[in-house]
Amino acid sequence: MPVDAWDEIRTAYHVARQGTVSGAATELGVHHATVIRHVDALEARLGTKLFQRHARGYTATEAGRDLLQVAQATDDQFTQLVGRLRGRGELVSGELVVTSLAAFSPLLAPVVARFREAHPDVTIRLLNDERVFRLEYGEAHVALRAGQKAPDQPDNVVQRLGVMPTGLYAVRAYLDRAGRPRGMNDLPSHRFVGPDNVDSRAPYNKWLRDAVPERQIVFRCTDSQATLHAVLSGAGLGFIPVWEAARYPDLVAVVPPQPEWGTGLWLVTHVDLHRTLKVQTLLAHLKQEAKAWETD
Repeated sequence: MPVDAWDEIRTAYHVARQGTVSGAATELGVHHATVIRHVDALEARLGTKLFQRHARGYTATEAGRDLLQVAQATDDQFTQLVGRLRGRGELVSGELVVTSLAAFSPLLAPVVARFREAHPDVTIRLLNDERVFRLEYGEAHVALRAGQKAPDQPDNVVQRLGVMPTGLYAVRAYLDRAGRPRGMNDLPSHRFVGPDNVDSRAPYNKWLRDAVPERQIVFRCTDSQATLHAVLSGAGLGFIPVWEAARYPDLVAVVPPQPEWGTGLWLVTHVDLHRTLKVQTLLAHLKQEAKAWETD
């Protein structure tokens, strides 16, 4: 049934309840001419009279009474639904969809799992993809995004979560073969693992393009996990987040994290969901956990 028919049914329902056009108009907050137009249009759509008109008002016909029963049941169900939805908004329960780049999964999954343990009525969906999920289409409740500048999609609430420190690492076997750089001036003579995208906007990759001859970037990767495993395999020096490098004892920090190499992290939510209790509770949890990311 067309959307406008629901307006007509709702109007007829209030006419049947009030018994007059003026009473229905007051209840609905519309002009009495709108009430008459809706009732006339609905009767024409259904091909039957819903009301007997008389001096004292409108009296429902048999067809009108049938419509009143259906409309009453629908109104009751809708009222119950509103109550459930409002109640759900006051509980940390239901589904929570979190999205991030796949590179953050080893960091984010344990954090979200701890949130789930604290709130057992929540079901978590952790979605990882290179594409940007459309929060305005309800694809996710919370997005963790990376970049030097804040995301600027309209109708989103953006909060800075922190900075992801990144250092320059090598595996011990590589350093045993090639020697450990004694300073920044030694770096251009070493082999590097770098991005396949030569125009990468990551701050450490910009530094790499300026500081190291292109011929020394001998191994190129399309993502951070491939970069990590190339460095672990001894292919050369490479940039790895501090939290990730800490998981591999054989990695050595050749150059500690530099301020200009850090990657900004942002929490993004849609304005319509931002203030719901479960989203606010998750955001607070992520912010608390993230305090350790810059120091681990």
